[in-house]
Amino acid sequence: MTDTPKRRAPTQKRSRERMEAILATATEMIAEAGSDALRMSELAQRTEISIGSLYQYFPDKSAVIRALAERCNAESRACIAQGLSAAHSMDALAAAFGALIDTYYGIFLTSPVIRDIWAAVQADGGLRAMEAAESRLNGALLAERLKALRPNDDPARIEASALLVMHLGEATMRLAVSVKRAEGDALVAAYKRMAIRELMAP
Repeated sequence: MTDTPKRRAPTQKRSRERMEAILATATEMIAEAGSDALRMSELAQRTEISIGSLYQYFPDKSAVIRALAERCNAESRACIAQGLSAAHSMDALAAAFGALIDTYYGIFLTSPVIRDIWAAVQADGGLRAMEAAESRLNGALLAERLKALRPNDDPARIEASALLVMHLGEATMRLAVSVKRAEGDALVAAYKRMAIRELMAP
């Protein structure tokens, strides 16, 4: 998906614990000074490992950012899957989708680390493809529920709408948190109206 070097996949308990410690420390450092200030040498020092050991797990800074972004993505997908699973009518789907957007917006507002991780992904050409890939996975979750509720509709149209709705949702969140709160709230509300209209369209 990207040209980012692959990190070492830990198999032993000690290795997994060390990787968790690296990512926890990286998160702390991003919270303190942002992802731009993240340095591999300082990360190794604060995790109390050698720089050589750090490079065995994460070949470069992009690999660290990618690992953190992948975790955010996995949590987001689990939340979406759970939120949509109980929607057994189109009205329930619209309500569930709106609630998911509110939850996601709230996370972006209150979690500067997540905002910074995604800013770092956007700034890294090797990682930027993650956004489109994540939109496709989230779009597939939404399309699956729509197909179950509207079995007679064109599946290709459903898939296209679901992908676009999810991709624009991510862009809306980034824009909303970059402006004043009142304007951000209005942008998210407008997106919800447009997205739900598209999902409900015959």
